[in-house]
Amino acid sequence: MHERDRDAIARLLKKGIPVAVCTGRMYSGTRDIARAVGVVGPVGCVDGVHIVNAADDRDLLLRTIERPAAETLFRVLTEHRPTTFVFSDDTLFHDETGNPYLHYVQTWSRRAQRLVDAIAHFGSSTNPVAGLVSLGTEEQIQGTYATLVAEAGETLQCATFSLRSPGFEGMWGMVVRAAGVSKATALEWMAAHYGIDASEVVAVGDWLNDIPMLERAGRSFAMAQAPEQVKAAATDELVADATTGGGIAEAAERAGML
Repeated sequence: MHERDRDAIARLLKKGIPVAVCTGRMYSGTRDIARAVGVVGPVGCVDGVHIVNAADDRDLLLRTIERPAAETLFRVLTEHRPTTFVFSDDTLFHDETGNPYLHYVQTWSRRAQRLVDAIAHFGSSTNPVAGLVSLGTEEQIQGTYATLVAEAGETLQCATFSLRSPGFEGMWGMVVRAAGVSKATALEWMAAHYGIDASEVVAVGDWLNDIPMLERAGRSFAMAQAPEQVKAAATDELVADATTGGGIAEAAERAGML
């Protein structure tokens, strides 16, 4: 956390302005960061699937994939066999095929457990699934995506993307969670929790999963390094980027909060 952002959060909280975190990470990968900067209210995790009170680790909302949709999901994954990481019970489950990528995906959760076959395990169990991430070739991921949209498009929310990080060149990824859940629904829930309207919220984001949140907030800021479609969804673009830091401070100042 950049020192300027840490200071801005402290100043906002001192003024009585609630500060919340909304992330694609699981709660186990979010709690320490939130507490370190003084955020002890609701935090939205797994892109709005899970909302937790950071003060006492109490679940406030959990919208997992319903069983019929989960059965379809794991049947299709069995057919295409991409490397899959399953988010369940605030833990990241994977099998041996995920070992080369574990250092990357563990940023989403501090808790990881290796299974013999993650897809088979969750395909035959009733364990609730908050979401999952699959990695593979473009053909593998797009084939999985097309089948899921055709068979369970109304109950599952799926998105695919190419990976450009070092070590992932030429690979594609897919994120799956329950339909109707996003950072926008988390923003609305947290706004209601604090007794305000979503139009009174100022949001900062930098990636594709931030788009619904940026579109829903009354004032929204895209970080300077964000993709163009993210910037298009926001009301404003920041000078600050992930390298320089200071995005939260800049947004709060430009929104008239500080």
